[in-house]
Amino acid sequence: MECSTATPAAGRGVDAPTIAEAFRRTVAAHRDSVAVRTLGGAQQWTWGELQERVDAFAGGLAKLGLRHGDTMAIMLLNQPEFYVVDLAATTLGATPFSLYQSYAPNQIVYVMADAGARVIVTEQAFVEVVLAARPFLRDLEHVIVVDGEAPAGCLDLADVRGMNPSFDAEAHWRSVSPDDVLTLIYTSGTTGPPKGVQLTHRNLVAAVRATETLIELPDGARVISWLPAAHIAERAAHYYLPVVFGLCVTPCPDPRQVLTYLPDVRPNWFFAVPRIWEKLKAGLEAMIAQQPEPQRAQSLAAIAAAIWKVRLEQYDEPVPGDLSLAVAKAEEELFCKLRAQLGLDQLTAVHVGAAPTPRGVIEFFHAIGIPLAELWGMSETCGWGTVNPPQRIKIGTVGPPAPGVELRLAPDGELLMRSEVVMLGYRNQPEATAEAVDADGWLHTGDIADIDEDGYVTIIERKKEIIINAAGKNMSPSYIESALKAASPLIGHAVVIGDGRTYNTALIVLDADVAPLWAAERGVPGSRLDELAKQEPVRSAVQEAVDRANTRLARVEQVKRIHIVPGNWRPGGDELTPTMKLRRKPIAAKYAMEIEMLYIDDDEII
Repeated sequence: MECSTATPAAGRGVDAPTIAEAFRRTVAAHRDSVAVRTLGGAQQWTWGELQERVDAFAGGLAKLGLRHGDTMAIMLLNQPEFYVVDLAATTLGATPFSLYQSYAPNQIVYVMADAGARVIVTEQAFVEVVLAARPFLRDLEHVIVVDGEAPAGCLDLADVRGMNPSFDAEAHWRSVSPDDVLTLIYTSGTTGPPKGVQLTHRNLVAAVRATETLIELPDGARVISWLPAAHIAERAAHYYLPVVFGLCVTPCPDPRQVLTYLPDVRPNWFFAVPRIWEKLKAGLEAMIAQQPEPQRAQSLAAIAAAIWKVRLEQYDEPVPGDLSLAVAKAEEELFCKLRAQLGLDQLTAVHVGAAPTPRGVIEFFHAIGIPLAELWGMSETCGWGTVNPPQRIKIGTVGPPAPGVELRLAPDGELLMRSEVVMLGYRNQPEATAEAVDADGWLHTGDIADIDEDGYVTIIERKKEIIINAAGKNMSPSYIESALKAASPLIGHAVVIGDGRTYNTALIVLDADVAPLWAAERGVPGSRLDELAKQEPVRSAVQEAVDRANTRLARVEQVKRIHIVPGNWRPGGDELTPTMKLRRKPIAAKYAMEIEMLYIDDDEII
């Protein structure tokens, strides 16, 4: 395949005005370095090889009629071809965006119609659902399949790549403007249909530039791409950052396997949602519990000492010399080995976000030498807003404003943000845009927050999700739910109910990975979650966990009754958005009878 050779773009990628030009600069600076690889390095492309593939596919897309300003949908698992497909559309000045793999045909229709997508690129695993949606998409002209033989009426990647051998990529990427829409992020839709967040090249370039001032990544730094590309965290952390800085990406197509990728990749930067860190902590604790004595007691004592040291340092209290010596010994004999075993021994930075993280989880990882830092952002802000700097992490906060970000609190405590990273607006929804971003450019985030004397932000609750009980007491359901999940790895999901009620109750869903193993180790019959939810030993263990959590909550916050929901909740289902956020209203409607049963004879509970 011959494509015309583009003139190298001079300068650093981070100084480019667009992501399209940043890619060209990165290729010029890192042509022979590995850009994308699969697990174990069985398949890998250098930046130069990636550019050749991008330009060939971009030529094919141009031949098919995709133009500057058009939109193109992508429904792919995390794989090397994603980078080819997305960058090819970006090269043309088009707007590529991703669909969640869990979408049903009607959801595909809604999002693609709203975006006006003319092309969709997918794979065999999703062809059936895409073709089911196709008759209802009048703007859709082409379905391209990246793997295997394309069905009738569709095109395969190889054919498209060979359509336009004389394509001139340079003329296209140089025509891209900072104010062109780079991508669309469709919000999870916890309270209604998803809205299309329009993010420009200027927005994302500003976010990436700010990252450079906080995180010093080595040349060729390694990251794992494992979150859905429809989520801003994935696109920002594992796509745009590598494109701009020349990082090496290893895609993980099954997010449940991400922890198994760590020893192979040994990432320099790792970002994960709280549930990953909770599972990792539970796994380490289970491993230590299996150690013979006295090794087990020594390991537990070492972790307890290190956690105590972390807490003293967090409160700027002096650390006794004997405690420092004990933790230093534990670092040499235990902690460094744990990090190497996990594959987290070469970290430059490590972050958690997208949901509240239990304080105990963060303290645990700090104790074993993994300085886990919370950050906060939104789809509307390129996933960027606040971040704990590596040199001064305040556990329990999401950090101070990131560079280039202004924050203030509205009279009701809502966090307001103004920055170059704030979205262009919601696609086709000017009224919703005006409601979200006021005339002075302040984005109304919908988060209730507190800002301390050092400028560090604590997110208290979503503005519309606060529980106000029958006595008028305001409570944060996510805070209570976090305490419940932290009390036992058996608890996968928890939903607290109490709005307008005299006391709080909770729906509990067992953890799909932990519960079957826990039951098998104790001889409890059953392996499916619907079976285990009925077993008395399981129910007793969950109740004991709730009782432990209650000791850490104010009396008014405590959960008085629970219902263990049979089965599992999956991303994109009735109860969870594709990004694992709780759909509170649908949950309340679906489980209305179970909830009401928790309030029978409620006068006896008070």
